[in-house]
Amino acid sequence: MTSRPETTVLWRPTGPRELDLVRELGWHAWPPRLPEQPIFYPVLNEDYAIRIARDWNVPQDGVGYVTRFAVETEFLTRYPVRQAGGRTILELWVPAEELDELNAHIVGAIEVVHEFR
Repeated sequence: MTSRPETTVLWRPTGPRELDLVRELGWHAWPPRLPEQPIFYPVLNEDYAIRIARDWNVPQDGVGYVTRFAVETEFLTRYPVRQAGGRTILELWVPAEELDELNAHIVGAIEVVHEFR
C-alpha cells in the first residue's frame, strides 16, 4: 500500500477569467501565466485570500472567488514564504515557468470555497 504524500493547503484569490480556465483544465491545474504575469502566487491563509478576492477582484471584475487546493509539501520547500505586508499576509512566489511542475504536484481538485459579488 502506497502512502499519500504530506500536503499543504494553499488558497488563491481568483477572478472569473482565471476560474474559467481552471474549469477547462478539469479543476486539477492552474493555467499558464500571461506575459505580464511572471509569478504565480498562492497564499498561505484563507483570510488573506478572502481580502484579495473581495477587495480587489470584485471591484476589478464584478466577482471574486477564493479557491483552495493542496500541494505536496516536499515540493513546496523550494519556495520560501514571502511576507507581503502584515504578519499574516503570506505568499509563495512560483515563477511562471515552473507552474506546470507545481500543477503536477497538486493533490486532488482545486475547489471554490468563497464567492463575492
